[in-house]
Amino acid sequence: MAACCSLKNVCEYETTKVVRIQSVFYGSVKWAIHLVVLVYVCVVLVADRRYQKKDSVISSVHVKVKGVSQTDTRVWDTAEYTIPGQGVNSFLVLTNIIMTENQIQGLCPEFPITKAVCSTSKSCTEGRMDPRSNGIQTGKCVNYNSTVKTCEVSAWCPVESVKTAPRPAILKSAENFTVLIKNNVHFPKFNYTTRNVSPEFNTSCIYSKHKASLCPIFRLGDILQEAGENFSEVAVEGGIIGIEINWDCNLDKWLHRCRPSYGFRRLDDKRTSEALYPGYNFRFARYYKRANGKEERTLMKAYGIRFDILIFGMAGRFDFFELLVYIGSALSYFGLAQLVVDFLLTSYTFPCFKSSPVKEYYYNKKYETVLGPRWTVLYVTFLDGPHILMIDKWLRTSLQNIKGEIIHRRRGEFVPAPKLPHPDSPVCPPNSEELQPLQTRGEKPSFRERPSWCSCGECRPAGPFWEQLCCRRTGGACIAGASLFEQLVLSRSVLEFVLLYKEPLLDLRAEGSHRRFRHCAYQQYIRWRFGEGELEARAVIPNCCRWKIRDAFPSESGEYSGLGKKK
Repeated sequence: MAACCSLKNVCEYETTKVVRIQSVFYGSVKWAIHLVVLVYVCVVLVADRRYQKKDSVISSVHVKVKGVSQTDTRVWDTAEYTIPGQGVNSFLVLTNIIMTENQIQGLCPEFPITKAVCSTSKSCTEGRMDPRSNGIQTGKCVNYNSTVKTCEVSAWCPVESVKTAPRPAILKSAENFTVLIKNNVHFPKFNYTTRNVSPEFNTSCIYSKHKASLCPIFRLGDILQEAGENFSEVAVEGGIIGIEINWDCNLDKWLHRCRPSYGFRRLDDKRTSEALYPGYNFRFARYYKRANGKEERTLMKAYGIRFDILIFGMAGRFDFFELLVYIGSALSYFGLAQLVVDFLLTSYTFPCFKSSPVKEYYYNKKYETVLGPRWTVLYVTFLDGPHILMIDKWLRTSLQNIKGEIIHRRRGEFVPAPKLPHPDSPVCPPNSEELQPLQTRGEKPSFRERPSWCSCGECRPAGPFWEQLCCRRTGGACIAGASLFEQLVLSRSVLEFVLLYKEPLLDLRAEGSHRRFRHCAYQQYIRWRFGEGELEARAVIPNCCRWKIRDAFPSESGEYSGLGKKK
C-alpha cells in the first residue's frame, strides 16, 4: 500500500479476499469446529460469568472459643487453653502440656543431652552454651542421677526433664469445644458489605456440611474430621489446620447470591520426622514471687492445634463493557476452523495428506510469495526450463551458475512460451517486409573465445557477473536464432506498433530512434519470457539475446549503457 500522504489514501477501505472451496468434507469440518467453539464460548460465558465486572474481597475475622475440660489435677476453661496472637486471623487451642514447676535461678545439672554427658570436669567448658541446652556451663561435671553425670549449668533449676509429649493428650476432650467465627466482608468496587452471621442466626446450631452449611459455630472435632484427621492423634503433638471461607458472590439483581462456603484442610506436614519437630508446640512461663522475695516460675511446653482462617472471595456484577471484551476475544476462537482446514489442505506430513492436484490448485489460489524491496533480487528464465527463477544472493560468480528459487505465478499473469522451432526452420510471415530490422545488418563481429558460462554458443565475453547469463542451462540452439524471436522481438512493424500505441505522434524517423527501437525490443523480450507485472524491473535478458538486439538496432556511438550494477 502506498504511503498515506493524501486524503484519498485516508478515505480508502480494504477488505480481504476469500477463497471458497466447494467441498462437503471440509465444509463439515468447519461447521463442526464452529459448533464446538460456540458451545464452549456459551458455557464459559454462563459458568464463569464472563459478562461481569469482578472485585476481590476485603475481610475481618473475630473468633470466640467455648468449652470447659477437667483433668486429674485441674479444670481448664477458655482463658487457659485459648492462646491468641499466634498469627493473623488465627487462634490456638491448647491440647497437651509439659509443666516444670518451682524453677528458680541457680546451678544444677544439665539434662543428659549428647553434648552435656561427662565423666570428668575436663569434658565441660566454662561459659559454653549449646542451642539445645538449658543454660550456660560452669565447667564442672556433677551427678544428674545415680548413674549419669552431666555438666553443671547456670539456669532455671531444675531444668526441664520431660522431652516427649504425654500420650494420650491431656486435653483430648477439647474436640468437643466450639468456636464461633464472625467474618465481615466488603467489596469496594461495588460498595457492598455483608457477613456470615445472618440476622436470623440460631445460637444453638452446629456446623454440618449437609444439614447446617451456613452455621458459623464449629465443633473442633468436626473441623479435623472434615480435614481428614483424627483429633485425638493430632492433639498429642499439635498441628496446623486451615479453615477456608470462600465468598463467591453474584450481585446481579435478577440472580443475587452472596453466601460463604467452608472448607477445611491440614496445613502442616504430618510426615515430618522426629528430628524436624513435628506438630506444633512452643514454651511459655508464668512467674511468681516467693515469701522471701525470690522469683519463681512454672515453665510450660504447650502443644496445640492452631487454626488459620483463610478468606477467599470474588464478587461480580453485570458490565456491558466486560461482555463486549469477552465476545471480542471469543470470536478469535472461530479462526481455529481455518487453521485446521488449511492444515488438512496443505499438509504432506502424514500418509493420508499426500499431495494432490486439488491441494496444489488451492495453494496457488491462496498463497502468493511477495518479497520486500531488495537490491539483490534478480529474475532469470532459461529456454530449457519451464519456470522463472529468483536469484536473491550476492553475486560472487557468473549469474549463469547460481541456483535460484522457483517463482509460482498465478494463472493469467504469465503464459509459458510455446515450443520454439529450430533456428534453421523456415517461417513464412504474412509480409516479409515487416520482419526487416531498422537498418541493414552487416557482418556481426566474430569472437574466437567462447565464454565458459555460455551453453548456446552465441554469447559474448562480459565482465560483470550479472551480465554473464546464457539463454540455456544445457547445450542447444540459441533462442535468439529462432523465428519466433524474430517475429516478437526484432520485427520492425511490431516494434513500430508498440511504440505508436503508447505515443501516437512519435516520429520514428527522427534522429535517436535507434535507441527507442532497441529498448522497445528489450521490453518485448521481457514481457514475452517473464509476463507483465512486478518482475519486469528486475528481469535479466540473456547475453546472447541482448547482443542480437544490439546488432539489429545498433547505437550510433557504438556504446551501450548495459544493465547497470546489480549487487
